[in-house]
Amino acid sequence: MTPNGNGELDAVYDDALPGGRPPPRKSRRGLIIVVLAVVLVAAAVGNGIRGRIQSEHVLAQTTEASAVPSVNVVHPDAGAPNEELVLPGGTQAITDTPIYARTSGYLKRWTSDIGAHVKKGDLLAEIDTPEVDEQLRENRADLETAQATMRLAELTAKRNEDLLKTRSIATQERDNASGAYEAAKANVASKQANVARLERMQSYEKVYAPFDGIITARNTDIGALIDAGANSAARELFHLSAIDKIRVFVSVPEAYSREVHTGDKAKVTLDEFPGESFPGTLVRTANAIDPASRSLLVEIDVENADGRLLPGAYAFVHLSLKKTMTSVTVPSNVLIFRKDGLRVAVIHNGKATMVPVVIGRDYGDKVEVVSGLQTGDQVILDPSDSLIDGTTVQIAQAAAGAPK
Repeated sequence: MTPNGNGELDAVYDDALPGGRPPPRKSRRGLIIVVLAVVLVAAAVGNGIRGRIQSEHVLAQTTEASAVPSVNVVHPDAGAPNEELVLPGGTQAITDTPIYARTSGYLKRWTSDIGAHVKKGDLLAEIDTPEVDEQLRENRADLETAQATMRLAELTAKRNEDLLKTRSIATQERDNASGAYEAAKANVASKQANVARLERMQSYEKVYAPFDGIITARNTDIGALIDAGANSAARELFHLSAIDKIRVFVSVPEAYSREVHTGDKAKVTLDEFPGESFPGTLVRTANAIDPASRSLLVEIDVENADGRLLPGAYAFVHLSLKKTMTSVTVPSNVLIFRKDGLRVAVIHNGKATMVPVVIGRDYGDKVEVVSGLQTGDQVILDPSDSLIDGTTVQIAQAAAGAPK
């Protein structure tokens, strides 16, 4: 050591000298600091790289998840909201016929106007037919002449028959007399047929009601020329309707043609009777589908003894259907209209599957599906036009919370 007035410091300095002595204490402290700084920097760099990798992984997952469309789903409801089919129709009289004249002439008088209730056999009108009356008189006179000729021929034939027995006349004369008698009988039969025909024509001068009913139209008046249709189309004189029973014809869509049967009960409602219904019975069907409307024509009969229902009115027929098919109902906004037919999108194993369906009744906001769906299916609401079969989708709204 070299004493310099501070022996202790000199001793420390001397220990850091070469030749085995330890370095000064300040130099070791600096080295540690440098090592720690390097470790910290390395840790920071590692953390940054690891954070970037995690961020990239999260971004990839987010991007992948965003690529899968989110959809709302709904479960179909079992069965239809109701089992009643309401169809429009028109009321008709159970018997409805125009009445024409069977003979030509001039209207002499009429006895019943529109709205009149008539019975079968009541006189409706009388026609003056002078030509028919004249022809009848003439043919009756001809008949009398023919009958006189026949009587003379009969006497001649009998006389000749007696004379032939005594050989007073030739056989030829007897035969001629017999032939004349037979010809006279045939002429009388012809004249009788003409007289009978004209008598029937004369009986048509009076027009009678063919059944009980109401006169709904009168298309003639006194003095009008009546043409029975020999030279032109006949013109109806009256229109008669029987309304003690009303029939209503309706067209049942083909999808429900198997659910209506003869004898089924129905209800008929009309706007002019709010809150009131009239019981009816399905009495017959056409037993054929109309190829133009794809519907089955059926007839409903309604008793109308009080005459409240009038023919020609607009009516609604309520048919209680006997359910023969299993169906579900879904919102209308699940339907997809494609060129290959009507479809709905159903989720199977996380993918959209296009399912063909058959539609029954349309309830406006809902439709009945009679084929293609079950109550457990997850049906996509408001499917996009770009949705195709096999598209991966995710449910954004649970079926329990979806609108139905």
